[in-house]
Amino acid sequence: MKKKGILGLLAVAATAFLLVGCGKSSSATKTTTITVGASSVPHAQVLKHVQPELKKEGVNLKIKAFQDYVLPNKALASKELDANYFQHIPFLDNWNKENNGTLVSAGKVHLEPIGVYSKKVKSLKDLKDGATVLVSSNVADYGRVLTLFKDAGLITLKPGTKLTSATFNDIKTNKRHLKFKHSYEAKLMPTFYKNNEGDAVVINANYAVQAGLSPKKDAIALEKSDSPYANIVAVRKGDKNKPAIKKLMKALRSKSTQQWIEKKYKGAILPVSAD
Repeated sequence: MKKKGILGLLAVAATAFLLVGCGKSSSATKTTTITVGASSVPHAQVLKHVQPELKKEGVNLKIKAFQDYVLPNKALASKELDANYFQHIPFLDNWNKENNGTLVSAGKVHLEPIGVYSKKVKSLKDLKDGATVLVSSNVADYGRVLTLFKDAGLITLKPGTKLTSATFNDIKTNKRHLKFKHSYEAKLMPTFYKNNEGDAVVINANYAVQAGLSPKKDAIALEKSDSPYANIVAVRKGDKNKPAIKKLMKALRSKSTQQWIEKKYKGAILPVSAD
């Protein structure tokens, strides 16, 4: 009887050990699901590229595509998303200011160089006196636009102007009397260009690429690679250090992803390796 009792205890112990082992295995393979909002091009494409890598890391990445710059931050703030990927820091700062928001950057990923396009001239310096330049209503991009025209020698800015918060009211001199019209949705700018509206049209790289344009080849002026307007992943305050978000950022900023961005977009979109 004693022998059977000992054997029985050993069997129970072995079963318990196996159950504990199974429990550990189940925990190790537990998957965390995160939903990230993104512009269709290139952001959603980049996210789709890192999905397999994240799956190996136990992160199930769901992507929700947006066609504008208005809804992604609202969706993130209301907890419909875990993160979004479509904007740069000046845009985020401006959104937080206007909406009493507390969204923060989890890190930079790439730069989409904003460009000026025209069917009428080959260079900004060829614009005639009184030419009309169409710009989107995205205030956070105005400093980028002004920099392009300042670098071309067409305008000067008032002393002390901070480019990341500049507006067209900060223009000091405008020797060609250029007319900057800036009341349009950013996604409409490629249509204005294709319809030959205005003398020049400023288009964000994501919308340019989506419309079949090559910023590197088609723009008559293009933002420089040292621009402070790199696109970021945004999250709610306090979520930056969540394991799934850190894995997402590691995948997006990995050397292999950077090389993939360079190859796929042929210089139209530039990877950013560090903050």
